[in-house]
Amino acid sequence: MIFRQLYDQESSTYTYLLASRAGREALLIDPVDAFTNMYVALIEQLGLRLVYALDTHTHADHITALGSLRNRTGCVTVMGERSRAECVDLKLDEDETLDMDGIKLRALFTPGHTDESMSFVMNDRVFTGDVLLYRGTGRTDFQGGDPHKSWDSIVNKLFHLADDMLIYAAHDYKGWTVSTIGEEKQYNPRIAGKTEAEYVAIMNSLNLPDPKLMDIAVPANLACGRRAGK
Repeated sequence: MIFRQLYDQESSTYTYLLASRAGREALLIDPVDAFTNMYVALIEQLGLRLVYALDTHTHADHITALGSLRNRTGCVTVMGERSRAECVDLKLDEDETLDMDGIKLRALFTPGHTDESMSFVMNDRVFTGDVLLYRGTGRTDFQGGDPHKSWDSIVNKLFHLADDMLIYAAHDYKGWTVSTIGEEKQYNPRIAGKTEAEYVAIMNSLNLPDPKLMDIAVPANLACGRRAGK
């Protein structure tokens, strides 16, 4: 399998490129608009054909590349069923599968960071978006976020996956690139050894500033990256 983990330093966003092998169909998860040219060049260099561009949720800290990639490559744009982005071509509900040339992604509804967040599960890895991060969890204080739903998504859904399942998150701010379900169960400081009430108290006390681009990014991303007036 071809697997690439790409990084936007400005927003600390990871984008993932997957394909079964060279010369075959490919998909991108959580692509950033500013890197559209790089994605297209890499896909051409690897002899791939982009068929899907997927967002785990409506991002608030960067502009998505879903629209620009669709314009450049003709790919199908994908989000979860509860996304309010009407421009998306395909919306997956829980347990629906995106089947692409030997790669299968199962949609798992994991709200909490936002009310429409989805994770996507393969046989050996899960792409968790922002709901479960490396030794952390996504904030729950805007876009319909809810710490109770975050706890439920992590503890009662993601933590029911195999302990050796690899975790690939949409963001990291400390230098992590991968983790596992078993590691996060044992070492995630917001969850390990905590009750739901303790977790909710932690999340409600974070008092984080809004993402710098939120007022621009959210409306743009609901239009698959198209900004007002452009």
